[in-house]
Amino acid sequence: MSAVETEKKNEPAGEPAATPDRPGSATHGRRRWLPPVVLAVSLALAGSGWFALNRLTNLGGPDSVCDGAASADLVHDLLGPGRVSDATAGYEPTKNATGSCIAIVKSGLFGTTEKTMWFTIRRGTDEGPGEWAASDARLFPGGSVTPEAAWAVLPEGCSKGVRAEVHTADEQGHDEERARLAVSFANAVAKARACGDRNLAVPKSLSAKGAETDPDWANLCGLPGFAPAKDPSIPSSPVTFRQRATTASDPIWSCTIADRSSSLTPQVFAITTEPQTTTVARRPHDNSGFVGRAQSVAYGTLIATCRGKDVYFTVTGGFDSSFRNRLFPDQEGLVRQFLTAGGKAIGCEPIL
Repeated sequence: MSAVETEKKNEPAGEPAATPDRPGSATHGRRRWLPPVVLAVSLALAGSGWFALNRLTNLGGPDSVCDGAASADLVHDLLGPGRVSDATAGYEPTKNATGSCIAIVKSGLFGTTEKTMWFTIRRGTDEGPGEWAASDARLFPGGSVTPEAAWAVLPEGCSKGVRAEVHTADEQGHDEERARLAVSFANAVAKARACGDRNLAVPKSLSAKGAETDPDWANLCGLPGFAPAKDPSIPSSPVTFRQRATTASDPIWSCTIADRSSSLTPQVFAITTEPQTTTVARRPHDNSGFVGRAQSVAYGTLIATCRGKDVYFTVTGGFDSSFRNRLFPDQEGLVRQFLTAGGKAIGCEPIL
């Protein structure tokens, strides 16, 4: 008998030779607990991934906000990535006198940041379209963007004097994104009201923001020959007045002359070339209040037909609290000069 056979014969009965896979071995034990651990780790990773996606993206969230006022993508373009939601505060897209709808974007894994924007429908007053004028605006056809808000009128075929306004608290700048949101909102309101001949076009560009400059008193507001007589008691030197004008005329060209050290209110000139901005209209059976072809229709505002289209000319401000002291004392002459110079600048037929 060989030594190997003697060794096998002497092994205790019922105890097979140890193998790497036999129950009780270290390798076999690891194989028993490894699948549950892998499953647990996989589930944990999947859970943390879903948690991150849920907190950092809009996966599974709404495609739009505020009854279709804007898509989630447009909201993200302005406010950044995150979970999108909205909240209404008496907002109804079919009514003018309503509250606002608030779009909200929340983001963050452990600490949550929240950014908001407001969608509001505003209706003009009897003061005329000049109340919407802003010399620091960047303009696009049918709308305006200022540091405070962006707005667009409703499409032609909808109620006049109604604008869809987008306001943000923290996202000043981003003018192109805010303009696109305003147009989207205006088109959504028109859809809800079943009005409008066609949607407003998404603006491809905005006008440049007008620079603040010293006034050229011989060509005021950049209008050639517009030289109203200034109050002689107001010194020309040192120059304390500043002037700013928009660089486009649709929907509202505007120019402001102001002196922060003066008691005079800012002098405002405006030309509204988009009739959708206002409900104020000419009075066909009233022959009063005319200056040439222009008729007075609201405080400081006259309407005239230019190339077959109603255009509004507004002159307001430039006075102190007593209304006795004015930057331009001859108000009648001021209006006449503005109608002439402003009308010529937009290619209007002679008004006077």
